[in-house]
Amino acid sequence: MPVASQEYNYSGHDELGMLIKDCINQSRLAQKRLYDKYAPAAYGVIRRYMNNNETVAQELLNDCFYKIFTKLHLYNFQGSFEGWIRRLVVNTVTDHLRKKISEAPTNKEIQPEDAYINSISVENISHKELLKLIESLPDTQRVVFNLFVFENYSHKEISKLLNLNENNCRWHLNDARKRLKEKLNCLM
Repeated sequence: MPVASQEYNYSGHDELGMLIKDCINQSRLAQKRLYDKYAPAAYGVIRRYMNNNETVAQELLNDCFYKIFTKLHLYNFQGSFEGWIRRLVVNTVTDHLRKKISEAPTNKEIQPEDAYINSISVENISHKELLKLIESLPDTQRVVFNLFVFENYSHKEISKLLNLNENNCRWHLNDARKRLKEKLNCLM
């Protein structure tokens, strides 16, 4: 673990830089401040993937912050710190989920037009209702949907993260869209 004598690329007046430096130097107060500031957003990302399993979500949050604190010295102050944390959170969640996800049969043809969701349908429900619908998806569809829609990962990136082939990723995304479309239609 780096010590205070290592040079960092931040201004001495930069509050985030000082907070990170103090965390690297094992200041418990600084670690608590960093946790308090970034844990809510990290937890929100985790909950989107964890389908109402609060216990596992809390464990994953702890795992994420363990990784954040042990890898903090690797943050090079290039790009946003929030983005760095988000990437670490998504990787931690997908590492956990990869163990549960298996190849689903893809004997159905992919027909994206079947999964088109009318934007008017989505406009008529609240954000919480939409997230609840997404949470109700089966694990694999939910994870692929979240990675594709919210994290902007490509099918190639998702397939590598989850050890699926690209066609299976496309099938899972299409299936998630179909299920969401059916659920939205039931609400209308």
